[in-house]
Amino acid sequence: MEPVSEDQVRNSLKQCMDPEVPLSIVDMGLIYGIDISENNDVNIKMTMTTQGCPLHETMVDDVKRYTKKVSGVNSVNVDIVWDPPWTMDKMSDEAKAMMNKMGSQNTPAPINYETALPQGVGNLVKQEDGSMVLANEHEQGFMVNQAIIDFWKSCDGNRKVTELVELFAQQTGLQRTQVEKEVMQLLKQLHEGGLLVITNQTDTPNVEFKKSN
Repeated sequence: MEPVSEDQVRNSLKQCMDPEVPLSIVDMGLIYGIDISENNDVNIKMTMTTQGCPLHETMVDDVKRYTKKVSGVNSVNVDIVWDPPWTMDKMSDEAKAMMNKMGSQNTPAPINYETALPQGVGNLVKQEDGSMVLANEHEQGFMVNQAIIDFWKSCDGNRKVTELVELFAQQTGLQRTQVEKEVMQLLKQLHEGGLLVITNQTDTPNVEFKKSN
């Protein structure tokens, strides 16, 4: 049996995305430790950006799935820890640069829950390694997990934000109040990435996007 290396696991986890920002959990600094036994059982110690993150079970499932993509991996165990607490200092330089860039962009006008009709734009592209990427009209790709893909697809230009929150709550099995913040964060990130336009707002996009089939 070929031994599995920590680098192999870490490289695979670079395809596993944080559910709130278009960055991998490795670049976010959420992986605290990877321990591999002689029979290739993998134990991963990780944290979350906030203890109240309602999508932590989705993240744990994604971590296990991407770890098992490494040939030879046997069982996978994930422990969530809160010590030491996560800070932005744990992010990679690339991730910090991207966060600074996103933070410097103009914040879109506040979204009206009852009138805004978010419309997903761009293309969903499958990479050679099987990971999925959302690409905008400038062919800039953003790695995503299944939860973000499902949410992007549900933004069909016909659903109000309140309906999207309800749908996301159903998809994740969480309470509506738990996912409202996550939905607003996803809308903001997709909007800034050129993967979403907000119609029926007072501001009109200066570029008309067409959703590709």
